[in-house]
Amino acid sequence: MPKWTPVYLPADVPAPKGPYSPAVRAGDFVYVSGQTPRDPVTGEMAGDDIASQTRSTLRNLERVLSQAGASLNDVVSVTVYLQRSDDWDAMNEVYRQVFHGPFPSRTTVGADLRGILIEISAVAHAPQAG
Repeated sequence: MPKWTPVYLPADVPAPKGPYSPAVRAGDFVYVSGQTPRDPVTGEMAGDDIASQTRSTLRNLERVLSQAGASLNDVVSVTVYLQRSDDWDAMNEVYRQVFHGPFPSRTTVGADLRGILIEISAVAHAPQAG
């Protein structure tokens, strides 16, 4: 039996298509799987530029964190995957509107994302009550 628990999304959000959990809670930490700029209910893409896709992806990240009893303020580490490395400045501008100093640690890498411009995963430290 694992020493962590999966985090499930609300009933109106379809389950992931692949064999993974949207997030898992392991003690006081929440590990969020890569979030994308797709609407979690409809699957529709949110915009065709990096700014709109970054905003949407961060909203999806926030939604999953909330289901785990955490928030963006609890995030200690972020990994950003960019389809185009030239989008770094525009992504960073939106990122700064959401995360404020002191900033979580972050790694940004280029990746082939199959039709999207950005994916973001995160780790949050959110002690459980009790």
